[in-house]
Amino acid sequence: MIVSKELHKLIQDQEGWTRRMFEEGIRIKKLYGADSVYDFSLGNPDTEPPEALSKALLEELTHPTMGMHRYMSNSGYEEVREEIADYLTETRGLTFTANHVFMTVGCAGGINVLLKSMLNRGEEVIVPTPFFWEFKNYIHNCGGVTRFVESLKDFQLDVGKIEEAINPKTRAILINSPNNPTGAVYREENLKELVALLDRKREEGQDIYIIADEAYRKLIYDGMELPNLFKMYDLVLAITSHSKDLALAGERIGYIAISPNIKELDLLVSAMTISIRTLGFVNAPALFQRVVGKFQRTSVSIEDYQKKRDVLYDALVQAGFECVKPMGAFYLFPKSPIPDELEFVRILQQEERIMVVPGRGFGSKGYFRIAYCVPMDKILKALDGFTRIGKEYIRKG
Repeated sequence: MIVSKELHKLIQDQEGWTRRMFEEGIRIKKLYGADSVYDFSLGNPDTEPPEALSKALLEELTHPTMGMHRYMSNSGYEEVREEIADYLTETRGLTFTANHVFMTVGCAGGINVLLKSMLNRGEEVIVPTPFFWEFKNYIHNCGGVTRFVESLKDFQLDVGKIEEAINPKTRAILINSPNNPTGAVYREENLKELVALLDRKREEGQDIYIIADEAYRKLIYDGMELPNLFKMYDLVLAITSHSKDLALAGERIGYIAISPNIKELDLLVSAMTISIRTLGFVNAPALFQRVVGKFQRTSVSIEDYQKKRDVLYDALVQAGFECVKPMGAFYLFPKSPIPDELEFVRILQQEERIMVVPGRGFGSKGYFRIAYCVPMDKILKALDGFTRIGKEYIRKG
């Protein structure tokens, strides 16, 4: 067998449902035509990057700086890290320097670099569910063990269950807010409860880090603000991606922000410098490093995503679906009207040509995920299909 036994088992056990449904969408689009298929499977933004960013990219290409495509420090260009550090200082209320910023190949690359640098074999990372499926692979790949903890019904953190999951092997808790797949934004009082728990553990001699996946940080609705973890807790490492806020998913660019309160900064950066090479990234893409540093205060239109959320959420509720209203990201995570959500996903596809992802792909059976980062006309055309399914499977009982 050409693949390792370990990877073969992973393929059999957890072939990604998101990608599986995306590929199935490609198949049925060929059969029925793209206009007759409503694909909400993949979180692949339909919007384009801000016009000013495109102009800045063109400027970099037409007026290149000597050596701009060569290797740089593994942590990234110092001038770019300084730009980002200034933004972090302004928005997080602590003094960041370039040394507190490490450029990465998106959030995925950043989380992998961090875990590779921090985890000893067999140490555990707590992951609240529902969760982005790849977290499990990242942790496993770095020799760690994933400890899943179910969230509350409104998808806020269940701190009581997190406390039960903590043991001497617990190294970190990996949180994702705004959340994929639920769109939940962890409230400040919820996070304070978590921090109080971790502070108690520190007093008992155990340091537990918060690793915050903030890929959707700027995609927040209704005037809500994301709580500032850096001001709440010392041991915070936040990973940001520009895949969503600047619509640069294919460019794979982001960074790790290290709390200025972490004392072993130099040691951690040295470890990450080795890890980014070991994992094969070497450094974040040179060209897009130079561009994104200037756009830390910019994002795509939040209003457009909020309108899409409102139209789809309102229609689902009217059709009878149970769904927690998302406050961020671009996902809805309704309950399936029948116990087997995989069967329901198949029904949606076969009867209405609507493509969504079963909740088991995020560790939560009985739900399904809708990614509404698609053109508004697609959402409007799909509403009748959701309504018909609601009448048939919900209102009839």
